[in-house]
Amino acid sequence: MKYPHIAYGTPRKLPKAKSLPGRVVVLDIAFAADTGSASFETVTGRFIEELGPRLAMWVDHHDHARHPEFAGDPRFVLSTKAVSPACPEMVTPERVAAAGPVDTICCHVDFDGLCAAAKWIRGGEEPYPGADADARAIDTRMGKPSRRAAAIDRALRARPRDDGLKGIVVRFLATGGTDTSLWQPIAEASSELEAMEEEARRIATKYRIANDVAVVDASDRRVPYDKTYLLLLGQERARIAVVYDKTTVTAAARFDSGVDLLAAFGLEGGMPTRVSVSRGQLDFVLAQLGAEAAR
Repeated sequence: MKYPHIAYGTPRKLPKAKSLPGRVVVLDIAFAADTGSASFETVTGRFIEELGPRLAMWVDHHDHARHPEFAGDPRFVLSTKAVSPACPEMVTPERVAAAGPVDTICCHVDFDGLCAAAKWIRGGEEPYPGADADARAIDTRMGKPSRRAAAIDRALRARPRDDGLKGIVVRFLATGGTDTSLWQPIAEASSELEAMEEEARRIATKYRIANDVAVVDASDRRVPYDKTYLLLLGQERARIAVVYDKTTVTAAARFDSGVDLLAAFGLEGGMPTRVSVSRGQLDFVLAQLGAEAAR
């Protein structure tokens, strides 16, 4: 099995196009929203322009108002979270074949993105039976993923900046998800999340509720915490959870809640049910949600 170069990105931070060898496919990376210093023009648009004809395909499932502009370009396979809850299901043998040979896969840094990368390497075949369903369960936080997928998700959340671990995950999935030598470091990383979850539970005791919005200040954490878990704990208390610290404000609601945070905050791009902005916008976020009293 031939492995392309793997690069990692997020909607607000993409690698330099010139650092990516040859033809490039982009998987599970949303177009940038206009928040803070990031924007479609300065991040996504520039990346697309710099790649030029080297862009083989861009496959993504996050809502963005700029999607219609690319409807006539077959290289862009763009959906929405409601239509395609996870990205791997969009990676089909037909699309891999249509893209042709690629030298680089640039993917998102979570289970969804890495699973999509592994599926692309396998020519559009699931890494293991049920991998697509696992990606949907993890990316929407609805349903129960398999133990294997849940452990990978926990490992990635425990070490979000460990690109070496991400590479191991891609190789583990690309080879069918059974190699015990590759599984060992994943399992070890997964076990590290327990302390981060404990800190999230401690912080969660400070949630304050207003207008069905749970708000908590996580600035004074004792050790690193798992933000995803902290947001889920908030969603057990209210329809929307807001976690803020010294740099970032993150608001989240259940995938099936009907909440559109992008519309509430006047943003374009990303997930309607999870939005992050700079700490300087905390007052604006709470005002838009009618939750000033929870601060």
